Amino acid sequence: MSETDLTPAPSPLLLPDGRAAAEAWSLDPEHRHLNHGSFGAVPVVAQDEQNRLRREMERSPLVWFPALPRRVATARADIAAFLRVAMEDLALVPNASGGASVVYANLPVRPGGEIIVTDHGYGAVTMGAQRLARRWGGTVRTVRVPLDADEKQAYEAMAAELSDATELIVVDHITSATARRMPVERIGAEARRRGIPLLVDGAHVPGLIDDPLSGLDCDFWIGNLHKFGCAPRGTSALVARGPLRDDLYPLIDSWGAADPFPERFDTQGTVDVTSYLAAPASLEFIERTWGWKTARAYMRDLADYAERIVGDAFAELTGTSSAVDVGMPVNALRLVRLPAGLATSHAAADALRDRVSQELGVAAAFTSFDGVGYIRLSTHVYNTAADFEYFAERCVPVLGEWARTADAAP
Repeated sequence: MSETDLTPAPSPLLLPDGRAAAEAWSLDPEHRHLNHGSFGAVPVVAQDEQNRLRREMERSPLVWFPALPRRVATARADIAAFLRVAMEDLALVPNASGGASVVYANLPVRPGGEIIVTDHGYGAVTMGAQRLARRWGGTVRTVRVPLDADEKQAYEAMAAELSDATELIVVDHITSATARRMPVERIGAEARRRGIPLLVDGAHVPGLIDDPLSGLDCDFWIGNLHKFGCAPRGTSALVARGPLRDDLYPLIDSWGAADPFPERFDTQGTVDVTSYLAAPASLEFIERTWGWKTARAYMRDLADYAERIVGDAFAELTGTSSAVDVGMPVNALRLVRLPAGLATSHAAADALRDRVSQELGVAAAFTSFDGVGYIRLSTHVYNTAADFEYFAERCVPVLGEWARTADAAP
């Protein structure tokens, strides 16, 4: 029996009327969509709800905006229930980077303070930490965590860099470029013991982890609902606990500024927050149609299959294994090593993404870590085994040719 036989293709998920799950989305059928993790995909039912809300807003703005804080609070309660956190701990923000910016803008000044990040951190969030350090007259220390580090090793790498000068820790819950978890629970316990504020970037987490903050002691946690939660884009949660949460204010001062946290975030003037209001429609659609437990299991099984067949295709092409030892893997995200010469930098990975989309009709994520290029496979309920079989059969040989051409270039 081959290794591929050990990982059978899961049966596709169907809608209640027997149609393919993808029929509930408006994704371009001329493209293969293998990169849900970057920008998400919004089911038609939630698109329709957001469009309905926008029409309501435009019919009578004078009625809409005064009533908006109450409606945002209702959506916030639904999202808090989905994440299993207290409503009074959760504010809504446009995206995870925006949530990080809120934290950075409101932390007390720590002259000369040190901020700890990792080499797996999301670029925009790390750049925000660097800007904060400049305002403090401090420094950012980047902790190297090997891609294959297990929970204990990753924790020890982080803990070893903490010192009396550390005034903030920023760490991913699930990393973007490397598709792995970080031991945020153990890091949180150590941060609390030392009295160091902890910001956890959980951008990819909502929808992938059932109870994401269970056992996690942190001051701030941010998560995008518009990734695996499939909410309309621009919907993210900022969960704040501990002594610093009442000092958090939105980046836009509005008439809710005098309200307590998180209510002050519910009032943002004339900002279009229909994405917040329509987000529960996405969450409820997946729960009603398949159930989130079933959805997560399907994403995991399909990711296992995708990793195997794409990795086998590259290995057959290059004669070397493309398997990647990820220390704390994620259920719906997988890394497969690319042939040498491809995606060796962030810019090269983005260029490869664009070329694959334009020339091969496949939306895929390519990443780079320590100078090595990877394809980051990403699954959701609308994906099927055929999507990844197509990539393995049609795209892998082309990528191999592109790699050979790159090697041959002077």
